[in-house]
Amino acid sequence: MSYLETTHNVYKEAALTPDVGLCCTTNPIWELPGLKIPKIMQEMNYGCGSTVHARDLTNNPKMLYVGVGGGMELLQFSYFNREIGGVIGIDVVDEMLEASRKNFKVAETINPWFKSEFIDLKKGDALSLPVEDNSIDVAAQNCLFNIFKAEDLKKAISEMYRVLKPHGRLVMSDPTCEQPMNDILRNDERLRALCLSGSLPINDYIKMLTDAGFGTIEIRARKPYRILDPKNYATDELIYIESIEVAAIKDPMPEDGPCVFTGKAAIYFGESGYFNDKKGHILLKNQPLAICDKTANALASLNRDDIFISKSTYHYDGGGCC
Repeated sequence: MSYLETTHNVYKEAALTPDVGLCCTTNPIWELPGLKIPKIMQEMNYGCGSTVHARDLTNNPKMLYVGVGGGMELLQFSYFNREIGGVIGIDVVDEMLEASRKNFKVAETINPWFKSEFIDLKKGDALSLPVEDNSIDVAAQNCLFNIFKAEDLKKAISEMYRVLKPHGRLVMSDPTCEQPMNDILRNDERLRALCLSGSLPINDYIKMLTDAGFGTIEIRARKPYRILDPKNYATDELIYIESIEVAAIKDPMPEDGPCVFTGKAAIYFGESGYFNDKKGHILLKNQPLAICDKTANALASLNRDDIFISKSTYHYDGGGCC
């Protein structure tokens, strides 16, 4: 049995019998004014963070969500686009699609504004999306891509890039791990299906996105997630897994490489009222400016004693240099 077949079976079981502990989000379940989340959707929230950010969702965006789970994030996305078929949900597991349909009917009873027709559920594969080129404003996946092995991950990211409009956003939440994992863990199909042994280091994860052509990457959050310990797993040491929330934007690739925001900031504290690097970055005195890693390196190379550059916080919420 392949790892994809194992994954299919795991989530078929989770659709038929909700498994509250299958994949524990580190985010609280938030509800906007007039938005109520059915309990069954919360129980089937098989993610490791959130992909729903209000600042991505202005002006009735056309949205795509891959790996529907219990439908919670699809419901949250539809709050921002209350049009028939405004949100597309795709899953390869028939039972998960059917569970989501039932959950949307429940959601209709407690959300007067919501109609199930707002969400267009389709059976489909993340490696070959049944979606037109350049048709989506915001695409999202939560705790899905880390399941894929390298070649399949490249295909899945490439497919998301294909369907996004220029400047569209791919918003993701996935487990990551900076420690090396042994082959036993990496090749354990069930651990991969459970979003554990497929976790990549953050820099490798970012490179996958930029290699696909995404010109801007935002690391929006980085949080503790899981431990693999020697008593319960085939490892000689504790392995610490984190979850990250990332937005990859289909901007043109700059000539000098992608803009990757990992939560760094620059603060100028010299004698003048501001510092201008003549490359589009103006630092007002004692006012922090969020900068991408590329700009941070360029400013550091000036060797000035009146510019402070912070370390990566792995939290970025816009307003940056590029």
